[in-house]
Amino acid sequence: MKRGHIARFTDRKQNGPPSRNNSIYNKSDNNSKKLENMTRNSRRSSSGSDITIEQSLASFKIEDGHVFKGIVASMPAESRACGCVQPPPVVENVAPYSAIENISVQKLAPEHKIGIERLVKNKAPPVKASELWREKPAVFVCIRRPGCIMCRAEAHQLYSKKPIFDALGVQLFAVLHEHIDSEVNDFWPRYWGGALLYDKGQGFFKALGGGKLLKEKFISGFLFNPRAIANYKRAKAVGLEMNFKGEGEIKGGLFVVGRGKSGIAYQFVERNFGDWAPLGEVIEICTRIQNLQHIPSESIKSLKEDEEE
Repeated sequence: MKRGHIARFTDRKQNGPPSRNNSIYNKSDNNSKKLENMTRNSRRSSSGSDITIEQSLASFKIEDGHVFKGIVASMPAESRACGCVQPPPVVENVAPYSAIENISVQKLAPEHKIGIERLVKNKAPPVKASELWREKPAVFVCIRRPGCIMCRAEAHQLYSKKPIFDALGVQLFAVLHEHIDSEVNDFWPRYWGGALLYDKGQGFFKALGGGKLLKEKFISGFLFNPRAIANYKRAKAVGLEMNFKGEGEIKGGLFVVGRGKSGIAYQFVERNFGDWAPLGEVIEICTRIQNLQHIPSESIKSLKEDEEE
């Protein structure tokens, strides 16, 4: 099964991995051409548009004809310990915008630049999360534990693509649910050079689980889980350091949030310890929402009407 496949549309009878032609990103050739033309010809900002990212994405169809509003993705589930331990379920629907807009976050570190202070000297006041994506879309990677080698590897590979996200006009944020000064110092900027946020109320992490934290014990979630062990070996091969400080049972994930109140376009859930949101999917979604936000709402409606015919 393809990494990052949408959980709610998984064909559980399918044994082999889907071909690229069955990717969640496929759409009709007509839609592709229309979207490119509308993006190229559009000159009007979307600030006055009354259509949301979720509504815009709803005009595209995936392999089995379902229409989606936003995407929930996760790695596939596998039975553990010869079927004695069942994998935890994941949410099937994207978190509503209301679940994240009022989350209170505190900036622990700014985006790293040469000559900048290592950390914010003065304690920054909390801000409402919606202020962060008011002008530009943003990617939020929710870190389970900054000392975890798998979390460090995920953060490192995502931030290594920062030039691509900069070109797309998309911000990058890492979110912690626990504030330990020594761990923050070790994590930033060595493994993550972007802005670092502290989510004291764990709002982003609860949104990933549909309103409650996704937690799993080390024995059942790691020792009895071949996929988690494979994730560990993959991260270990990168050659990063690790430690065991902090709480490591609260699972993380990733959000792609559109500008303003346009909503959550993509939500990846860490079903197995060490699952990473596939970079290709994240970049594709960011590209698509940026294109859609520069298309007049009348053009989007026309595209949807053509789909219905």
